[in-house]
Amino acid sequence: MSDLQLSNALAGAAQRSPLNSLNASSLTANGAKSIDQAAQEFEAVFLNTMLESMFTGLEEGGAWGNGTGSEAWRGMLVEEYSRTIAQSGGIGIADAVKRELIALQETN
Repeated sequence: MSDLQLSNALAGAAQRSPLNSLNASSLTANGAKSIDQAAQEFEAVFLNTMLESMFTGLEEGGAWGNGTGSEAWRGMLVEEYSRTIAQSGGIGIADAVKRELIALQETN
């Protein structure tokens, strides 16, 4: 993956960041739920970026075929993989993000 591709992927992830939906309100039951959701979505975006780069070097074919729409199908497949992994407990990023978000809200 080139530096330009990595830069574009990170810029896209920042625009889709679930952290933008959080406000600086006190930590309530709804606030805790939104923090959990934001942390899980953040992990899914991170995993999506990592899995996209992993599948980039593969030859056409496999699970998504080799037709004109294979790029779109591959993107959707990778997105579902990342969401499923994040919803199933992920790789620990969501827990760290959740702790940091709670700490940020407590200091404000």
